[in-house]
Amino acid sequence: MAYLRIKSKPLEGRIVAQPSKSMAHRAIICASLANGTSKIDNVVLSDDISATLGAVSALGAEIKIEDSLNYNGRKLVTINSSGKISSEEKIIDCIESGSTARFMMPITRLDASGSTFTGCGRLRERPFDIYKNLFAEKGITYKDNEGKMPIFLSGRLIPGTHNLSGDVSSQFVSGLLFALPLLEDDSEINIIGDIQSLPYIQMTIEVLKEFGICIKHETNYRKIVIPGNQSYKALSLYVVEGDWSQAAFFCVMGAISGQLTLTGLNLDSCQGDKVIMSILKEMGASPVITQQGIKFNRSILKGTTVDVSQCPDLVPAIAVAASNAEGTTSIINAARLRIKESDRLMTTRRELNNLGADITEKVDGLIIKGKPGLTGGKTFGSGDHRIVMAVAAASTVCSDAVGIEGYEAVKKSYPEFWDDFISLGGEVEFYE
Repeated sequence: MAYLRIKSKPLEGRIVAQPSKSMAHRAIICASLANGTSKIDNVVLSDDISATLGAVSALGAEIKIEDSLNYNGRKLVTINSSGKISSEEKIIDCIESGSTARFMMPITRLDASGSTFTGCGRLRERPFDIYKNLFAEKGITYKDNEGKMPIFLSGRLIPGTHNLSGDVSSQFVSGLLFALPLLEDDSEINIIGDIQSLPYIQMTIEVLKEFGICIKHETNYRKIVIPGNQSYKALSLYVVEGDWSQAAFFCVMGAISGQLTLTGLNLDSCQGDKVIMSILKEMGASPVITQQGIKFNRSILKGTTVDVSQCPDLVPAIAVAASNAEGTTSIINAARLRIKESDRLMTTRRELNNLGADITEKVDGLIIKGKPGLTGGKTFGSGDHRIVMAVAAASTVCSDAVGIEGYEAVKKSYPEFWDDFISLGGEVEFYE
């Protein structure tokens, strides 16, 4: 497995935020369901985005990828579609992208023909029983391998009422939201109990609106009404906005180690992970908004309590900040992190403790006792892009070098991560 060594030191400089992986997934899918040609600019071909492009191609969309003329190093994706999905039997390789799998399963049920979903790594073990139960109620065949991929689906989705518990992944809700508007009659999604990761549902609804789809909601999204017989419209240009989830690691690096400026982020974004700004402010950081971007300077941070039910992907970044803060930080309502690319509560605790942090793992959270600095050491990426980025962020306050085995996991979401890290003064040695 590939290995790298980081010379621990503060970073300084400016980077352009990565385009939002979450928004790109959604735009690609909407474009593939529109009759006509859509162009999506400012795209990075991470493994997850490549999985979604492969999935919509398997359903009949034609994909063309070119270098972007407006965003250096990024791609312009042109998607041409009839607005209908292929009626042939399909095999969809989701690689390790849970978003791709959960978004695409209901979409394949716009046609009765069979579809087989495959994947690799932890995705093969991640839960899909929510669809298994929902589809059974609608007469759709669902076959899996003892609860794991490959998963075979056949039968056509019908309009009606779908009841979901609020504590399941928002990706199941989003998957239904993509497909239900194309059915002949109206449908409803009723969400029971407190909704976790609500911002991701709001993101889906926002992108759907951009592509001409109307979604109505009541009682704080617990009842979502989807008028039927709608059609997606092709867009001449959709530009993917900056990604707050990825930028969070650099926000933390600036707050704990040096002066960093991030550009390309939308302060009015509906992305839930933009809350990293508020979390770091509560801990004592003082980001400054300038014409050049958002500037973070090294700050004295203090422990706090963070409820991550609406922003679970931020936990590794928050844990790095908390490890360098005065006092104790409690991260709560994080149980769903155990079914990510790794058991992210366990791997966050283990790898940061390998660097000298003091983190205790709870059933649904972490208790972090801050220190004035970390020591360094060898870590394991666990096949999890966010764990690798968290370790890299922590290296900026370590006294000794940091090693990461499996550093290439960042390709899943942020293949340019190490280029950006080095551009800020990071000193990295790669070993194959």
